Amino acid sequence: MTVTVGLGALSIDEVVAVARHGEQVVLCPDALAQVASTRGRIEELANDPTPVYGISTGFGALARRHIPTELRTQLQRSLVRSHAAGSGPEVEREVVRALMLLRLSTLMTARTGVRPVVAETYAAVLNAHITPVVHEYGSLGCSGDLAPLAHCAMALMGEGPVRLASGERVDAATALADAAITPLVLEEKEGLALINGTDGMLGMLCLALHDLEVLVKTSDVATALTLEGLRGTAAVFDEDLQMLRPHPGQAASAKNVRRLVSGSEILAAAQEEFAQSHVQDAYSVRCAPQVAGGVRDTIAHARLVAQRELAAAIDNPVVAVDGRVASNGNFHGAPVAYVLDFLAIVVADLASISERRTDRFLDVSRNRGLNAFLADDPGVDSGHMIAQYTQAGIVSELKRNANPASVDSIPSSAMQEDHVSMGWAAGRKLRRSVDGLARVLAVEVLTAARAIDFRAPFSPAAGTQAAVNCVRTAVAGPGTDRFLAPEIEAVVNMVTTASLLREVEDAVGELA
Repeated sequence: MTVTVGLGALSIDEVVAVARHGEQVVLCPDALAQVASTRGRIEELANDPTPVYGISTGFGALARRHIPTELRTQLQRSLVRSHAAGSGPEVEREVVRALMLLRLSTLMTARTGVRPVVAETYAAVLNAHITPVVHEYGSLGCSGDLAPLAHCAMALMGEGPVRLASGERVDAATALADAAITPLVLEEKEGLALINGTDGMLGMLCLALHDLEVLVKTSDVATALTLEGLRGTAAVFDEDLQMLRPHPGQAASAKNVRRLVSGSEILAAAQEEFAQSHVQDAYSVRCAPQVAGGVRDTIAHARLVAQRELAAAIDNPVVAVDGRVASNGNFHGAPVAYVLDFLAIVVADLASISERRTDRFLDVSRNRGLNAFLADDPGVDSGHMIAQYTQAGIVSELKRNANPASVDSIPSSAMQEDHVSMGWAAGRKLRRSVDGLARVLAVEVLTAARAIDFRAPFSPAAGTQAAVNCVRTAVAGPGTDRFLAPEIEAVVNMVTTASLLREVEDAVGELA
């Protein structure tokens, strides 16, 4: 696909397509013409003797100094160079590309006052798959993601290190020359327009939302597998019971589980014993729709925030629709930071309930007739004992990541920027949490599939059988202990690429 920038708000799927899959971008001609028209207003103000912030003044706490015309190119260049002060490990390519696309989208709103060549150069660098080297630390989430965006702006100027599509690290001047891209010489306002936005944190939000849409459905698959493997009851997932508490996410999750276990021989055979001996399933099974549903509803709220942000023009100052150039606070990352933190909380809880379900399989006092630790020969074999340790270690980290970044603020710029969002940090930890959730769910799926095999000769439902079959394409069935790490990683890959979910949906239809 080709993504058109400037034709309206980008979608989350378009952000992912460019960021993760390297799709090309094109600029809307009408929007580019409006960019050129707006630039005229900046040039008028540049010639005005009255100081205008970002055009003829310094920045931040230095905004009181009026900059003469002959120093303004140096002003913009110095701004970018000084703000490219990141440190630490390199940020992932997909995050940098998302950040670049979203900054380009704001440039194409015609509210930043840059020349068309700035947007054209940004698009050319993206399409040439030149990725600036951006570092882990350097953004406080206000005034936007300054250091990350400044490293990208440096590359447009032909300065600093970048990575090519091959992953090779080269200097930006060489990369631009090889791609026949002329380095930018920045004019009034343009350096500021290139670095003053919430694009990094929003890019990470978009990527996380895309991944969580898959993982929350996979969580329902894992629940259904565990329900069968533990010979529980599906009656608690009945629609009328769910509608007594009418949260849409809860209803969707319960509906998925009902569909996935429909027709299960394992559950049908266990009904009489369950009624006589067990009465109720544990909370981690019985309350799965309430937890996964709350996660779904949180994702829906975060998606709404992301969609609003994708329609935004984030810069300071901006060229308003009536032509005035006005300072504002739209660069503050609070709205994005809050939902990034909120998602980290629910991701941690979804992983936590998954780990608790997995643990039930391993304890002979709770697994309803299965071998200890699902081992082939308990004592000689350890089965999935340590797989649960891996889950527990991940869940513990996710709980630490659930501590919100957005409640912190360290004043900067000589107290001019005295309240910041820490949204970039919220995005960084959410990425680690999303990865951790995928791994925890993979261990539950792997363990539940093994338990279901132990329930032979009774067969699982069509949906859960599809999941087991998918696992068995890479992981053998029960037997003596094997090297477990590669088997876990194989199922992690099935979860993160959505291949497991696709196999299940091919069997039962698209999940809610």
